[in-house]
Amino acid sequence: MSQRYVRWLFHPWLTLRMPLALGLLFVMAAWPKVADPPAFAKAVYAYHLLPGWAVHGVALILPWMEMLCGLTLLAGLWKRAASLWISVILLVFIGALGINLAKGRPVDCGCFTVQQVTRSDAERLREMKWDILRDLGMLAIALHIFLATRRDDDVSGSLCD
Repeated sequence: MSQRYVRWLFHPWLTLRMPLALGLLFVMAAWPKVADPPAFAKAVYAYHLLPGWAVHGVALILPWMEMLCGLTLLAGLWKRAASLWISVILLVFIGALGINLAKGRPVDCGCFTVQQVTRSDAERLREMKWDILRDLGMLAIALHIFLATRRDDDVSGSLCD
């Protein structure tokens, strides 16, 4: 990589705004799931990737992890740890959407809303492709935050050491 590109990528203007943008996105994504766990549990179940006994636990824990990671990014705390957890969460989302897309099984993402939307299977499959692209973009932002935050600048302590 050229020095100019690296300087631009890790410019303070960008490195200050990326955590705020991703933190806000994750708080916004978590809010409807935290507010309506049964509806989110239905969305998780629709993926047909987890055993029935795990669906409710995931539906209760995952939104709070998203909320916590988003809030820590907004507060500027534990940015490396939060971005690492967000990366793991996004990889799981991308994998779950990709598996269902490969099987031709349309699912509603459940990412920013848990309300059922009436759409055809073709529309939902097309939307899943866009959801994967969006998640890949957020993954790039999370990795940028992780790489741009020096360990000695982060308040993470031993959370990501």
